[in-house]
Parts: sequence; structure tokens; C-alpha cells
Amino acid sequence: MTLNLIRKFMLSGLLGTLAFSASAETFVFTAIPDEDETKLVERFQGVADYLSEELNVDVRYIPVKSYAAAVSAFRNNQVQLAWFGGLSGVQARRLVPGSEAIAQGVEDEAFQTYFIANTSTGIQPADDLATLEEGLKGTTFTFGSKGSTSGRLMPEFYIRETFGEQPEDFFARVGFSGNHTRTLRLVEAGTYEVGALNFQVWQKEVEDGNVDTDAVQVIWETPAYPDYQWTIRGDVNDRFGDGFKDRVKEALLSLDDKALLESFPRSGFIPASNDDYEPIRKTAEEIGILD
Repeated sequence: MTLNLIRKFMLSGLLGTLAFSASAETFVFTAIPDEDETKLVERFQGVADYLSEELNVDVRYIPVKSYAAAVSAFRNNQVQLAWFGGLSGVQARRLVPGSEAIAQGVEDEAFQTYFIANTSTGIQPADDLATLEEGLKGTTFTFGSKGSTSGRLMPEFYIRETFGEQPEDFFARVGFSGNHTRTLRLVEAGTYEVGALNFQVWQKEVEDGNVDTDAVQVIWETPAYPDYQWTIRGDVNDRFGDGFKDRVKEALLSLDDKALLESFPRSGFIPASNDDYEPIRKTAEEIGILD
């Protein structure tokens, strides 16, 4: 075999390897760790399998340990798609110009936070948070994650707005549980007397028989606000081909697997845009926790 022919074979092999690498590139996504990790892995592995089939590319879900880690992974292009809460989505899109909110759960247009209390406090449910001031003042209180919309941003906003004090001044002790499920468990056990969590987690845990309603109850529900959404990087078409972003959006909007949707829990996904989350951005800016 001549030297030129050998070079041709080597070049052909190299080009083939590069072409294979490009076509075999993996589309990676993550999600904020708002519940127990085992639940998240089961839910999002199902999403990965569904997207892989719909998009005809390798799709992988990677779990992260914190809300901040989810934002960082998105910023660093370790993931190209993420299931964010309202606040973490706003933060991520600020860091990655051109990124877009493309879909939200049907229920995310009008999301809520539930304030819950251990029944030993004697605090009774009310429609107006202001009427609970005497019972809440001086109790121990836990938020969820520091970066959570429903577990921190919105409850802190209403505490400040209603009582005119920062949570640290109004309550005897303030904590951050890390996720909604843990908030529920801590208040149920009496480790904290009061807490704030995602209404969907509360409802699902009650439906599944995982809540001792003799020990913990909902005492107040916030007004509705926009929350969770799928956010995608603006450069995915460059990486995965023209029209890829639209294909991802269409796949998410078309997801109708009942069991998979129930694991979120959501009844389906609908279109979303960055403008939908302006109220979240303004609230975070107002109380100084946007960055």
C-alpha cells in the first residue's frame, strides 16, 4: 500500500470518527432538586426516554444537589434544557442570553404556596395572612431551598409585605430545609412549627397517604403566581441542527403519558415565554434575592 493511500485511509477514518461524534452528541437536561432524589430520578428518566424517542437523539438526565447547581450547569452548558422553578429560571436566563422558557405545566400558570403548621401550635387556617400574626409571631419557621420560588421567594415576599419585617426578625428561628418534601416532614415532626411549601407536593403527599393530618395542616394559601417551566439554551440549534429547539418544545407540549405527568404532578404542558415570569423577576429584585 502506498504512503498516499495510507494517508487517505487515515483521513477517511478520522473524518468518519468526527462525523460519528457529531451525530452521537447527547442532549442533556437537569431539574431543580425540589423533592426526594429517588422520585426525581424516576420521573426524569421517563422524560429522558420519551425525549430520546421523539427527538431521535441520545437524551440524558443528570441530577444536581441544589438549585444553584442546576443554574450553574445550565450556565456552563453542561445541560441544554432544565426544569426550573420561577426564580431559578429567571436567574438562569439572565446568565445565558438567548435562552427561553418554552413550556410550563398547566398548573404553573397559577401556582401557590401553602403555609403549614404543626397542630400543636393551635394556629387555625385563615383566608387572610394578617389575621395570623399573633399566632405566627415568635414561632420557628422553615423555608424550602434558598433558591425556590414556592418554598422561599413568594412566602418571604408575603411575610415582608404583611408583617413589615424580615422573616429573621418576625420568627424566633428560620431555617431552609432544602426541598418541599423535607419541609413537610420537619413541620409534621414538630422540628419547625411552621413552614412553606409547594401546594402540589402537599396535595400529592396527602393523596398518597403520606401525611399525618392530625399533626400538620394548611393554615394559609398564597395568591396565584407563575412558577415552574422548561427553559432551553438559545444555542441548541447550532449544536443539534436547525429547528431542534422547536422540536423539543413540541415534544414537551405533546407529552401525554398519564403516569409520567402524574409524577410531576401536572395534567399537561402548555406554551410559556420569558415574559410570563416578569412578576417573579420583579419580586426577586424587590426583596433582593435575584442574584
